[in-house]
Amino acid sequence: MEQLIFTAFLNRLFGPAVLALLQALHIHPKHPATPISNSFAMELLVVALLTIFFIAVRVRLSVERPGGLQHAMEGIHGFVTDLAGDTISNHSEKYVPYLTALAMFILSCNLIGLVPGLESPTAVPIVPLGCALFTWFYYHYHGVRENGPVGYLAHFIGPQDKDIPIVLRIILPILMLPIEVFSHLARVMSLTVRLFANMFAGEMVTLVFFSLIPLGIPLVFEGLHIGVSVIQTYIFVLLAAAYLGEATSHAH
Repeated sequence: MEQLIFTAFLNRLFGPAVLALLQALHIHPKHPATPISNSFAMELLVVALLTIFFIAVRVRLSVERPGGLQHAMEGIHGFVTDLAGDTISNHSEKYVPYLTALAMFILSCNLIGLVPGLESPTAVPIVPLGCALFTWFYYHYHGVRENGPVGYLAHFIGPQDKDIPIVLRIILPILMLPIEVFSHLARVMSLTVRLFANMFAGEMVTLVFFSLIPLGIPLVFEGLHIGVSVIQTYIFVLLAAAYLGEATSHAH
């Protein structure tokens, strides 16, 4: 495995400890000498940078004289709040912190690959998969919390109105349940593949053109990379909000 400079630094400091921990859990890394992968190192770097950013915003928080960082954070928070309000009808403000953190993490992971010597961890399948799985469990958890286990199950069996003939009320759950279960499982793959495929393609195109043409044209692809990064973040968060809205709505 070709290590990035930051990954090599982490492996020198924490590699033996990480390897011992993985072996204690009966996990055998592909490269024992370098158990910390580039994608995980980039995730740690993104989390560290975002933590510093949040602390800086909190320290400089001011009502009378808001600074540039505060304006930037207020803009991001306002955008996500509007998105959640338009998508989630039931107490959308409760889910804004998660959606904001998700958006900033994915966007930062997408854009960090523009820095020389670093790469986008979202161009590796395991990172988008982690975001997709966490979002999947998150919206199911809140669906059960909002509707109760029985009420949430009603989302999976179709309408049960009294106006519907009794035969259809018996048949519909049998037909709808496997379809709904498959649909929800497919959402994990959909979120993962969409983000991974677009970021991987963007990374490859940029690397190819920089290897062929050092300057000029590759800068255009850097701009496209930024555009793709923003769009894919928006789509991921929009879908997460849509799934939350569907899960937390009250079935009829």
